[in-house]
Amino acid sequence: MTVAPSARALLEELLAGALGRVDPATALRRSVQRLGDRLALGGREVPEGSRLVVLAAGKAAAAMASALEELAADRIERGLVVTKDGHGARLSKLALRHAGHPLPDARSESAAREAIALVESTAPDELLVVLLSGGASALLTCPLPGLSRDDLLATTRLLLASGAEIGEVNTVRKHLTEISGGRLARRAGSRRVEVLAISDVPGDAIETIGSGPFAADLPSHADALAILERCGPAGGIPPRVAAHLASDREESVKPGDPSLARVRTTILASNRDALAGARQAALSRGLRTALVTDSLRGEAREAGRRLAVLARSLRRAEPQLLLAGGETTVTLRGGGKGGRNQELALAAACELEGSAGIALLAAGTDGTDGPTDAAGAHADGGTVERGRALGLDARAALEDNDSYSFFSAEGGLLVTGPTRTNVMDLVLTLVE
Repeated sequence: MTVAPSARALLEELLAGALGRVDPATALRRSVQRLGDRLALGGREVPEGSRLVVLAAGKAAAAMASALEELAADRIERGLVVTKDGHGARLSKLALRHAGHPLPDARSESAAREAIALVESTAPDELLVVLLSGGASALLTCPLPGLSRDDLLATTRLLLASGAEIGEVNTVRKHLTEISGGRLARRAGSRRVEVLAISDVPGDAIETIGSGPFAADLPSHADALAILERCGPAGGIPPRVAAHLASDREESVKPGDPSLARVRTTILASNRDALAGARQAALSRGLRTALVTDSLRGEAREAGRRLAVLARSLRRAEPQLLLAGGETTVTLRGGGKGGRNQELALAAACELEGSAGIALLAAGTDGTDGPTDAAGAHADGGTVERGRALGLDARAALEDNDSYSFFSAEGGLLVTGPTRTNVMDLVLTLVE
C-alpha cells in the first residue's frame, strides 16, 4: 500500500506556503515602515534623531536583524544578534554571536552577559529595539547568583526529557536566569523599548516567548519548583536549583513593575499565520481545507493517533486538507532518537496502516525536530509495511522513541535545513 508520490510533493509545497507567510524578514517589513527620514515600528513613529540600539535573540534573530538593517541601517547605533548555529545571516552594523540550543552552553552565558551590558548601556534618549523569537531562552542563559551553568543545563535536560510543555519549561527558566522573567526590562536605560516578536508559544503569550525578558512574570518560585517536582524523578532536581526555588530570594518581575511601562510588544508572526499560509496555498490548488486545531498539544503519539483516526473517519466526496498547529511533547521512555513531529508521524502511520488515500506531514517550522537534522516526517497507509519490508517494526520503534531511525530507513524523513523562523509545528493531512 503506497501513497502517490505527488501527495508528498503537494504537502511539502503547502508547507512552503505556510513558511512563506511567517518568513522573518517579510514579517518584520510588515511592521517596520520607512518613508524618507520617517521611521515607524509597529505603527509608532520613532522621533527624528533618535538612535536605535538593537538586541536580537532566537532562531529568527539574524533574518529579522538583516531586514531591519536594510530598512534602518542609518538609524542603528549599535547592537547584538544571538542565534543558533546555522541560522546566521550577513550583517553590516550588528555583532553576530552563535550559542547553544536547545541546551545552553558556554557561548550562551557569554552572549547573555554581552546582552545585559548592551541593554544597560542604553541612554534615555536611545530606542531599544528587541527582535525576539523562539530559542532565545537557551541562547541567552546566564545563571542567577548561587547557581551555575551546569545547574541550568541539568534542569533543562530534566524538563525536556519529561515531556514538559514549553510554558512549563520557560516558567522554570524565568526563575533561574539573569535575562528572563522581565529582568532585562529593569536593566534598560532607554525610556522606550520596542519588542518585535515572532511567537513560538501557544496563545502568543509574550511572557513565554524567549522566557519573557521584557515581560511581567506571574508565576512564583513555588510554581517553578512544583513543575520540577512533578516532572523530575525524586532527587533528580539539582540541589542548588531546589534550594534557590525554595528560598525567598528576589523574584522575577511582576505585573505593575514601573520598568514595564516603557515596553511595548508587537507580534509579527505566529502559528496561526503559518496555518493561514498553508490554507491559502491549498485553496489556490483547488483543495478544500478544514482547521482541526490551532492549539495542538499533549503527547505527540496521542496527537498523531487522534489525527489519523479523524482522517480515516471523513467522507471523501472530494480531496481536502486538514490543518493542525501547535506543539506537542514527548516523554522519553526508550533510548532511541527522534523528535516530537517524527514521533507524531510514526504514531499516525501505525493508526493508518492499510488505509488508502491519506497522507500526513508533521513538521517543525524551524526546520529542526528534536536533536535531529530532520524537520519532521511523512506518514501514510503504507509506511508501516514499507518499514516491515526492510525488517523494521514501527510499533517497536515508537515505544523506543526511535522514530528517526525508522523514517531514515523507510524514506519518510523531511529534511529542510534551518528555515530561520519558528512558530511551533504544523501537521498537514491530505485526504484524497
